[in-house]
Amino acid sequence: MSRARADEEEYWHSSKFRAFTFDDEDDELSQLKESKRAVNSLRDIVDDDDDDLERVSWSGEPVGSISWSIKETASGSTGSLEGRDSSLQKGSSSYAAFPKQASSYSLSSLFKGEDHHIPYGQMSFPSESLTDTGVKNYAPELRRPKAEYKDYSNDWSPKDTVRRMQRGKVCSLERFRSLQDKLVLLDEAVAGHDGNVITAVLIFLKRTLRREILFRELEVRQVALCHLIHFLRETGEQKFLLDLLRFLDRTEEVALSQYREHLNIQDVEKRREFLKGCIGLPFSSEDTSHIQDHFTLLERQIIIEANDRHLEMAGQSEIFRKYPRKASILNMPLVTTLFYSCFYHYTEAEGTFSSPTNLKKTFKIPDKQYVLTALAARAKLRAWNDVDVLLTTKNWLGYTKKKAPIGFHRVVEILQRNSAPVQVLQEYVRLVEDVETRLNLATKYKCHDVVIETYRDLKDRIQLTAYKCKVERGSAEEEKINSILNNTVRIAY
Repeated sequence: MSRARADEEEYWHSSKFRAFTFDDEDDELSQLKESKRAVNSLRDIVDDDDDDLERVSWSGEPVGSISWSIKETASGSTGSLEGRDSSLQKGSSSYAAFPKQASSYSLSSLFKGEDHHIPYGQMSFPSESLTDTGVKNYAPELRRPKAEYKDYSNDWSPKDTVRRMQRGKVCSLERFRSLQDKLVLLDEAVAGHDGNVITAVLIFLKRTLRREILFRELEVRQVALCHLIHFLRETGEQKFLLDLLRFLDRTEEVALSQYREHLNIQDVEKRREFLKGCIGLPFSSEDTSHIQDHFTLLERQIIIEANDRHLEMAGQSEIFRKYPRKASILNMPLVTTLFYSCFYHYTEAEGTFSSPTNLKKTFKIPDKQYVLTALAARAKLRAWNDVDVLLTTKNWLGYTKKKAPIGFHRVVEILQRNSAPVQVLQEYVRLVEDVETRLNLATKYKCHDVVIETYRDLKDRIQLTAYKCKVERGSAEEEKINSILNNTVRIAY
């Protein structure tokens, strides 16, 4: 026993640092007082240029170094507070030396996220003497209770991680390194039915997995796959999206995604060439015809725009002088192009590209759409004769009659919005077949003759008498009503 003790004493006394021994002549209180005096004289130590002074711990590592912080953090998560208190009491001599400039971080700042920058010249211990109780009061402040800093733990399962993300808490996904853990995390996110969490996990997988592996796993997870496709479209990651669709063998979606790129091309000639190249992509038969029509329409618009700009600048056309163009026709939809053509080129022959009938024939525009667009364009110009010709048809016997594929009630509304005269309105209100609709329109737009004639045909003396109060006294409409009311043969009581 004595030899072992002698060896131990020789080991401790030969060490670089002086450790605690039970044979010290000074008692523990004197050690603490000596530490207090050392702290109070810290200003003189800081001003000293001696670089050999180091603050050390029991492990021999300089306090404040990276390795010391890691070891202290690890030991703090497993050790109890009582153990740390006792070690502080027994190792009080470690406070005897202080560095010239200590680290501005402490264990409490590691867990609290605090950064106290206090000059050492302003540091001092409380005036009362340091005792065992004083040391115990300071030691628990070195770290928080485990329950308070468990949010910083990295030991969360995929299910717990997803739940925390759903509550809006920050979680590091880097700890999920294996493919199996990442897939379990994705499955838990999908099971949680939270689109934001699913997208966040997919962004993590997209960044940490090879494309072929990610695509293969998403192929059997349709919900996650749909989220990723939508995310890629929203963020404009076109190349990644095309690679994914090609892997899934979705040729039509690949073609549509490539076709959508024309929206980003501003130069009209480059867009025309791009659309020409899109015609050969593997679209469905219906989509192929749409792409072809788009290319043809843009070609027509380029030709029309060049000719009309020349006419407008030269001042050779009355329609352009009276109604200057407000915008270019380039890249406009088909209906807008048809309206433009009906407005500026209505009387042109069918053989010209800007002719409305040529557009109707080339793009197979239905009669209802054509009549509605042409009626709006000609009514805006107050060309009532053109409106009459547009709505007049001739049968195989040579008889003519008015016909409106959109319904005469729509015709009346369009004409009234463009300030058509009452005589024009009355002509088309009379053609409305439904009696109640006809009366409502005639009353609303003050087509008195239509109202009077309708009540006369209905032989409704009461309504006709009531309507007499709505017309001006001494007007032609009042005389017409009196004439009908006095004719007892045609109006029954």
